[in-house]
This record gives sequence, C-alpha cells and structure tokens, in this order.
Amino acid sequence: MKTVAVGMSGGVDSSVAALLLKEAGYKVIGLFMKNWEEKDDRGICTSATDFDDANRVAEKLQIPLIPLNFSEEYWERVFKEFLAKLAEGLTPNPDVLCNREIKFDCLLEKAHALGADFLATGHYCQTENGQLLKGADPLKDQSYFLHLIEGKLLREVLFPIGHLPKAEVRALAKKSGLPTHAKKDSTGICFIGKRDFKSFISDYIPYHKGQFEDTQGKVIGEHAGCAFYTIGQRKGLGIGGPGEAWFVVGKDIKRNVVIIEQGTDHP
Repeated sequence: MKTVAVGMSGGVDSSVAALLLKEAGYKVIGLFMKNWEEKDDRGICTSATDFDDANRVAEKLQIPLIPLNFSEEYWERVFKEFLAKLAEGLTPNPDVLCNREIKFDCLLEKAHALGADFLATGHYCQTENGQLLKGADPLKDQSYFLHLIEGKLLREVLFPIGHLPKAEVRALAKKSGLPTHAKKDSTGICFIGKRDFKSFISDYIPYHKGQFEDTQGKVIGEHAGCAFYTIGQRKGLGIGGPGEAWFVVGKDIKRNVVIIEQGTDHP
C-alpha cells in the first residue's frame, strides 16, 4: 500500500483531497503547516482555527494529523523576498514563493521523512508525465501558483481534485459529512488576512508619499508610497475628474514616482 501525505489547510479542498485518497486505498497522513505566528486584528490566531477544522476532518476520516511549524523558514525564504521585491517596485506573489520554497520543498521533505511515497495538496491543477497542467475548473485553476515548481518534483506530487469542478468538491464534502463542506474559501494574502494591506506593509517597509505623474511628466496627484501600487491597477488611486479612468502604467522608484495614464489604449 502506497502512503500519501496530504497538506491539510483546514479548507474544503484539502479535506476532499484527503477523502479521495483514502477512498482510493492509500494510507493517508495529514500534515498541517503553520507559516505565520501573528494574530489578526481581533487577537485570533487564524492558524489555530484552521488546525481545529483540519483536525475535525482528520478525525472524521480516521487519519493522523501532524502539525508542522515552518514559520522561521517562511520568514527567511518567502516573506523577506516578498518585502525586497516590493521595495524594488515589483508586485510579488507570496503564494507562488510559498509553493516553491515551503510546500514543495520543506513540506515535501517532511513527507518523505515520514515514509510517504507522495505529497498531495488541494490545488486545482493536474500533472501528466511530470508536466504541470491546468485544473479542469477554469474558474479555480491554480496552475499559475505552481509554475515555479521543478518538473522533477511533480512526479512526487498528487492533485486529487484537479479534475473536478469546485461545485462537485463541495458536494462530495457534504455527502461525506466533512465538517468543512460549507467553509468559505480563503482569499487574499495568507499572512495579511482581512487587514488593510497598506497599514500592514508599512510596519515592515518605510514608505514615503510621492507624486503621480502621467507619461509626459505632468503631476496628476499624490500617492501614498510606490510599494502600494501595481502595474495595471485602477482602483484605490484616489484620482477622479473628467475623462476615462486612470491606470498605473509604471513606476520610477529612484524618484518615488508612480506613472499613470487614462484609458486602456497605451502600452
């Protein structure tokens, strides 16, 4: 019998992944990752709540659940790079970094140490001959978030729900009596949660107000800090007036300038 370690987040997707693997005859081990130590604005540690949910699912499926703390690795290998890229004026995706550095490195290594033949996650994607493919549900496809994973590692990974639409995943969870069947999907950046992005990031990156300029160098308004804007952004600029909407089209980090233009007909 092959052994599969499943990364269980406390959400419905990883819950159903574990369910399907057990039904397929694998020996299943649940692994719960804690990557962030901070509590939210209400003083609640969301990882503790998620662990409780994952534990209830594990009990329902009668599989072990092992908690793992990768907070130090996450800080060093994901969050520091995230901040550095923001300071450079880029818009990094910490979930992409986390998949490469933590889930499919630290977690995969731990899975092997526990004797698992494979690591499984609840991502909506698929593999074929070591190649990453899109998930069957076009509205939930997560292959982008795994595009930095080395191809050779994909032969050691399973995506049990990648061939299913989200609605069917929830239906399976409900039919099997999984306690996470109605749990809302997580959104946004995991370590920020529902907090305001600007106020959170300003605790780590000193920001300075600067000017919005159009592509001709005309000053249009004032921005709160280059790190808070991304190319293509429309909302949250605080610029009104006649004509089409304004979009961020570039940044000049040395001058602390965010470049904007009206409409969509520009590079």
